[in-house]
This record gives sequence, C-alpha cells and structure tokens, in this order.
Amino acid sequence: MSRGGEHGEARPAGGPPEAAAASAALRLVAWETTRHCNLDCVHCRAAAGKGPWAGELSTAEGVRLLEEIAEVAPAIVILTGGEPLLRPDIFELAEHGRRLGLRMVMAPNGTLVTAEIARRIAAAGIQRVSISLDGASDATHDAFRNVPGAFAGALRGIEHLRAAGVPFQINTTISRANLAEIPAIQELAVRLGAVAHHIFLLVPTGRGKYIVDQAIDAETYERTLNWFYEQRGKTPLELKATCAPHYYRILRQRAAREGRPVSPQTHGLDAVTRGCLGGIGFCFVSHVGEVQPCGFLHTLCGNVRERSFGEIWRHSEVFVALRDFERLRGKCGACEFKRVCGGCRARAFEATGDFLAEEPLCSHLPRRACG
Repeated sequence: MSRGGEHGEARPAGGPPEAAAASAALRLVAWETTRHCNLDCVHCRAAAGKGPWAGELSTAEGVRLLEEIAEVAPAIVILTGGEPLLRPDIFELAEHGRRLGLRMVMAPNGTLVTAEIARRIAAAGIQRVSISLDGASDATHDAFRNVPGAFAGALRGIEHLRAAGVPFQINTTISRANLAEIPAIQELAVRLGAVAHHIFLLVPTGRGKYIVDQAIDAETYERTLNWFYEQRGKTPLELKATCAPHYYRILRQRAAREGRPVSPQTHGLDAVTRGCLGGIGFCFVSHVGEVQPCGFLHTLCGNVRERSFGEIWRHSEVFVALRDFERLRGKCGACEFKRVCGGCRARAFEATGDFLAEEPLCSHLPRRACG
C-alpha cells in the first residue's frame, strides 16, 4: 500500500507554521499493540475486550514502526493495549526496539504476569512496567476492572516483577468511585516497592463515556491536584499527573507562593515538561496503525500503513496545530499558563468537537480574561 496518501487526515483551519512543526521533540510513543484483553474495564478508552481484533499490525509492520520511531528520536515506547501480553510476538518486538536504542516499557494489567513472564520481561530489556491499581482493595479495583480477582491477580503480578528485578510503577485513574482511596493507594504503592505513582484524570472516551457521571468536577479536580503536589517530599515515589495538565499550572502557582523558583533542582522533571503533551512530545499509534495525539483524542493524523511515522509526526496538520499555542481558544487561549498547561485537548474535543477549544474541567480564570 502507498505510504504517500493523505487518507483520513483531519485538517484544522489555518496554515501550519514550519517552525512549530520542526520544534516538537518526540519523547514518548504509546503503541496499542493489541485490543485483545482479558479484562473489561469500565473506563477503558479503547473498549478493549476478548478478540480476535481484525487488522492489527503484523510483526513485520510492528518492526517497521519501531524502526521509523527510532529514526525520529530515541523515544520511550510504551507497549500497551488491550493487554500487550496477549500479543504472541510482544517480546520479539520489545527486543527489537531495545536494539534500536528505544527505551521500551510496558503497560500490562498484571494479572497475566507469572514468574516466567516476569523473567521474559526482564530478559527482553523492558525497563519499566506500569500496573494499574484503581482501588486500595479488591472491592474498588475489581469493580473498575469488571472481573473478580483482578486486584489479587495484579498484586501477584507485581510480586513476580519484584522478584525478577523489574522496576514498576502504579497508575491510578481517579474518579468519584475511588477518590477517597487515593492516599491509601499511594501508601500501598510504597509498600509494594513501586518506583512511581502516576495519577490519571478520567477522560470520557471509549467505555469511559458511560461512566461520565463518575468524573470529578472542576473544584474537586483542583483540590486533588493540590493534594498531589503536597505529597512531594513526603513519599519516596516519583509522582506524575497525567491527563491532568492543570497540575503544571498549580505547581508554578504553589512554587511562586512558596518563593521557590521552578527548576530541575527544586521540582525535578516536572520543571521541564508540560501538561498536555499530545502531538507535542507524545503520540499514540493504534492497533491498526492509526496515529493520534493521544489515546483519548480520536483525531486521525495519519496511518503508518500509508505514510511513514516520521512524516506523520513532523507534518500532520493536527500535530502542527497543537504545537501552536496561539491557536488555543476560549479560556485556554487567553491563559497565562497555556505554555505549561495547555488544557486537556481530549476533554475539549469530547465536550465541543473542537480539540483547540477550552478545557471544560478548569476553574482557573486567566488574568487576560479578567481584563
């Protein structure tokens, strides 16, 4: 199939500035290696489930994708799903990516991680594994995952990873159902020996649309992210807020009130990254090769079966639009923090159909909007 077509590419209004296209440094790629999954999570952006799923990238296509990513940058590649361990060639692909100089990481749900699988993860050179815990007990976590025993299975998988010497982090999607348990989940992550705790704010896509009533409101969002900021220095965990770009505004507001400059010395990696990275330092590749700004923003930027990954990354008009912060609209366009926050483009798209619209879950009133 030709790689030079423009099939299906969304075209936002306005001409793409070449400077914006060239300035984006690729840092992370999430590759949905399969949509096959042994769980049925209520918030799944992919609505993944038992396969087979037609049209998934073949081994040869996966190898080519990794090679094309490596040509752009020595990025971190997240092997995700679905459940990536249900893809038979997953370790072959991981090893190939490692040989190319990519940093290979994996996001399984933990229930399929046996002692043997953990050893294979280590042998393949996978540098970190993320396991999601959406509750501090089986009652909450299993309700999220829609499968009894999912919590116990994830904990078993974590123990096998520890025994194999594989670093792991805990990911948690925050909703009304588990908001009160977030401190306990963080304490559990410490006891389990995790290196990091990453929180995710619910984005209503996939099956997540059907639990939109479980999303926290803007005021609770603000309170939660302030609490998360306050955990810095109180826990040995590396902390990161994902799909929560407001955190990077809050970080700077709090630092200013505390009289501390934001720098790598005072705030670590949070000082040199920003909120929404979709299309800027991060992108998502679906199981059928479709490239999107992130897994939650279903705006097609190209397909690696038709165009090279590098061409899509550098020249997709969607990506170029996202890199031009002056094109943000509403409160986000007026906001003094738009270069460090940017608002969640996926939530804006789900609320309005416009990925450049203002973030719907933000309580901050920009100075420019105040006149």
